[in-house]
Amino acid sequence: MLNGVTMFQRTVLGNQLRVVTSMMAHTQSVSIAIFVGAGSRYESPELAGVSHFIEHLPFKGSEKWPTARDVSEAIEGAGGMMNASTDREVTVFWCKVARPHFRTALDVLLDMLMNPLLDPEEVEKEREVIQEELRMTYDNPSYRVDLLIDEAMWPDQAMGRDVGGTPDTVAAIGQDTIREYMTRQYNPANAVVAVAGNIQHDEVVSLLQNATHNWKPQDSLDWEPVSENGSTGPVVRIERRRSDQSHLCLALPGLSLDDPDRYALSLLNVMLGDGMSSRLFLNLREMQSLAYDVSSSISHFRDCGSMVVYCGVEPRKTNDAVRAVMQQLDGMREQAEERELNKAREYALGRLLLRMEDSRAVASWMGSQQLLQDQLCSVEEIVERLNAVTPADVSNLATRLFQQEQLRLAVVGPQGGQKTLTGLLKL
Repeated sequence: MLNGVTMFQRTVLGNQLRVVTSMMAHTQSVSIAIFVGAGSRYESPELAGVSHFIEHLPFKGSEKWPTARDVSEAIEGAGGMMNASTDREVTVFWCKVARPHFRTALDVLLDMLMNPLLDPEEVEKEREVIQEELRMTYDNPSYRVDLLIDEAMWPDQAMGRDVGGTPDTVAAIGQDTIREYMTRQYNPANAVVAVAGNIQHDEVVSLLQNATHNWKPQDSLDWEPVSENGSTGPVVRIERRRSDQSHLCLALPGLSLDDPDRYALSLLNVMLGDGMSSRLFLNLREMQSLAYDVSSSISHFRDCGSMVVYCGVEPRKTNDAVRAVMQQLDGMREQAEERELNKAREYALGRLLLRMEDSRAVASWMGSQQLLQDQLCSVEEIVERLNAVTPADVSNLATRLFQQEQLRLAVVGPQGGQKTLTGLLKL
């Protein structure tokens, strides 16, 4: 145990369902997260968005809770919260309830996934809802630039597609396709149940053994590996639209989930653009007044990753913002002072330990690791790896990753000038 953070327990049931728990005796809550290997990387171009479509449907009713109102009231009526999300490699359904309502919450989530009604009339209603969700995304420049940078990073492949698909692909997904895909992917061999809170591991395992004994494993679909984009230099994607800001995303390839240098990348990202004392924030906002919102983030996937810098600026300041970001990227290749690295380390460790106080965050931590990496690292292991990072590790990694030919820039707003912007992408 580290500062009150509880260790994890794991059991694999006879149907290959993986169960991971964390006993958090100090909490009054229990969080349940069911992770399923479903997402855009499992989809053909014609079925783009099917994973996200299916994520919506269990909430429309199951055998025990046959309407959307029945499902929501079962959790919200007890003061709980529930939701779901879909990404490229994972779909997760979660709920957080007070300890006395744990068994009901688990029953609701399991019934939603194992026995969804998939009523054709409700499916058609939800199809319209999803298409409205997609239109909302396309109408929001800050959302749209996220999609555009993915297309620039990973063109013509699943990694670069919108997880939600398009209005046309969603319109073409049929009832039989939904059932077939859900049968293949929503099976116990392709799922993890993670539970964190004031709960005993044996109780969770016993309940799941009884509830899932008829849930049979299947052969799941394979995910699409990332392919090289073939570009030999920087790439700029611009989408012109009338708006008060230009929204910029500048990206570089990152690291996969299994890359041992991802801990150095985590600290590099903190130093560069995570928080109000980061280099990007201090330079672009505090010193140059170029942006209100500026930050960097990293993403890790099974075989690839990315680092993305985002900022929103007045259109006439677009070029200045790109220059300023490039200066900060270039500066990361120089060895940082020990003091700056230690500050970043304490920031990262503090955020990690604070997350571990929340049962939902702990359930997510366990479930995602178990599904995507088939492992369960303790908090102590992560702390040890972060503590081992040196200033030389960070600068060497920046030199390795920050290569001019790998730069990708996406801009959504009224500002054009693709040739000029391409010329600014120099390291």
